[in-house]
Amino acid sequence: MVYGLGASVVILGALFKIMHWPGGNEMLIIGLVVEALVFAYSAFEPIDDELDWSLVYPELANGTGVDRRSATIIEDDKEAEGQLSKKLDEMLKEAKIDASLMHSLGESIRNFEGAAKGISPSVDAMASQKKYSEELTTAAAQMETLNNIYKVQVASASRQAEVNKEVAENAGRLKEQMDSLTNNLSSLNGVYGGMLTAMNGQKAMTN
Repeated sequence: MVYGLGASVVILGALFKIMHWPGGNEMLIIGLVVEALVFAYSAFEPIDDELDWSLVYPELANGTGVDRRSATIIEDDKEAEGQLSKKLDEMLKEAKIDASLMHSLGESIRNFEGAAKGISPSVDAMASQKKYSEELTTAAAQMETLNNIYKVQVASASRQAEVNKEVAENAGRLKEQMDSLTNNLSSLNGVYGGMLTAMNGQKAMTN
């Protein structure tokens, strides 16, 4: 009660001071003085007698306590494990699962493991065959590319041969035309020479 009343006075004094209400300083001083008196009173307050819990819990008498809750939990766990083991035995008995069946199951598992190991090389062979097939496919694609390039080169060579042939034919025709032009020029020169001779003869007769 003393602590509660003293704290109330201090809180009121602080409230008056914070809100700047009239008499705030006086209220704060009164509250602090009351709090100081409360602390001074607490110095003379008698100490409560400690209870002897060993009268209620005898295991505390020798200084080593035992957690009853932990002990209870351990006992409950053991009992639950026993019941679970018993129920599991009953289920195995009802399913007619005995030592011979477990032994047979173990043998089957070992046989399956051996078969799995025998399958492993086959799996590796299949993987190698798949890789070889992929390499063949890649090689075929590359060969097809080379074949296309060769076809383009052959076509280009054929076109070049045709061009060369046309050039040769044009050169032959040009030579024939040049020969014809030369012959025509020779004939024309003969005719022009005859005309000059005739003109010269007429001039001489006139003179």
